[in-house]
Amino acid sequence: MSAEPAFLLHRRPYRETSALVDLLTLNHGRIRAVAHGGQRPGSKSRQRLQPFTPLFVSWRGERELKRLTLMESRGQTALLAGEGLLCGLYANEIATRLLPLELAAPEVFAFYSALLEALPTPADRALALRRFEWALLETLEATPRFCTYDGAALDPQTRYRFDAANRAFVPAEQGIEGRTLRYIDQGDWQPVGLASALKAVMRAALAPHLGATALRSRELMLDLARRRQR
Repeated sequence: MSAEPAFLLHRRPYRETSALVDLLTLNHGRIRAVAHGGQRPGSKSRQRLQPFTPLFVSWRGERELKRLTLMESRGQTALLAGEGLLCGLYANEIATRLLPLELAAPEVFAFYSALLEALPTPADRALALRRFEWALLETLEATPRFCTYDGAALDPQTRYRFDAANRAFVPAEQGIEGRTLRYIDQGDWQPVGLASALKAVMRAALAPHLGATALRSRELMLDLARRRQR
């Protein structure tokens, strides 16, 4: 097959000197493959298989576990640190958990690429991350329906919480105002004041698909926040 743009999502040792990798690819979504020499010190494979590095890859194999036959850099690694790095690790972790193997997800790839460009700039991080999360939900056909469970419009003055079972909203005293949810539904997420509500909606929508196991990247974010408060 011809070389395809990709990013490394996850890498772990495999046998003696190889690595088992999850890659986000442009046309084939997430693939899992063996990178021979990917754990050997000083090998080109190990040097190239770094998070946030744009790659060209090709592979062989008809089963779920492929064998990489080509790994080449196609650009500069995104230089991330602190909160930006943790956001990048979070994006990699949820993509690895949520995307089924070999489900085409070109929009996820596009928003992931845009996210890596945004992460070095603090003011751009949150919105780029929400766009990426939304692309994942769209691929899973799991985006929220901005209505009540029976399809009725949301009352601007009523507060609601997300009901994952129906992918809709139900009245809740401590929920989000219907007016705010309507703004989110329109897709214009720039207005000041939407950030916390948008984050809450995304977290609630993603939760049933991520399962009960805690996200390692989220734990690291909480640790960073606690250190800043000291």
